[in-house]
Amino acid sequence: MPNHRLNKAIAGYHLLMILSAVDFRINAAADMVIREYLVHEFPFNVNLDKQMEGISRLRPDEWEGHYLKVMDDFYDDATDAERKNLINFAIVLTKADNVITERENHYLNLLFDHWEAA
Repeated sequence: MPNHRLNKAIAGYHLLMILSAVDFRINAAADMVIREYLVHEFPFNVNLDKQMEGISRLRPDEWEGHYLKVMDDFYDDATDAERKNLINFAIVLTKADNVITERENHYLNLLFDHWEAA
């Protein structure tokens, strides 16, 4: 993916999409959480095909680096309340299939640890 800075809403979308992928399982309930985030952050219709294309080109070994980068992008534009809201979406997303894997937990902890240290 290009190394340009993403706005808060798009960065949040990237975070949730990567978080939904790390367990290598597709889940309709997780998809609904992401859709809810989109409705919350984009009250108007927005085309995310370009974003999805970029995310889908990432190899699994590139996910964490991209996740950390967009985590910083989101942090830079967000208020404390907005960061807490995204963390809540992330928690609901990881619980959507009733199993929180070690990898999902790792990515959640990156959010908590990185944002609390800032």
